[in-house]
Amino acid sequence: MSKQILKSGTSIGANYCEALGAESSQDFIHKIAISLKEINETYFWLDLLFSSKYIDENKFVVMKTQTEELYKMLNSTVLTIKQRQNSNNQAIKQ
Repeated sequence: MSKQILKSGTSIGANYCEALGAESSQDFIHKIAISLKEINETYFWLDLLFSSKYIDENKFVVMKTQTEELYKMLNSTVLTIKQRQNSNNQAIKQ
């Protein structure tokens, strides 16, 4: 389980770095979406580690909180970009 959380956890950062070099906003959104999926997987492994007593409640709460905060930040980024795209599309149509 710890290897799985290591893989999904580091994949979040790797995909974020890929997003920074994106060729378009759609490419950026796609790579951030992959990071969001990896966050979900990381959360799954955290939950499993806690429920199987491999980590204590304090560690779980800290890591869960950090995972949720990261998810909110990345998700907010995607929503902002999509809103800007929609605004730009509306402006072009007018």
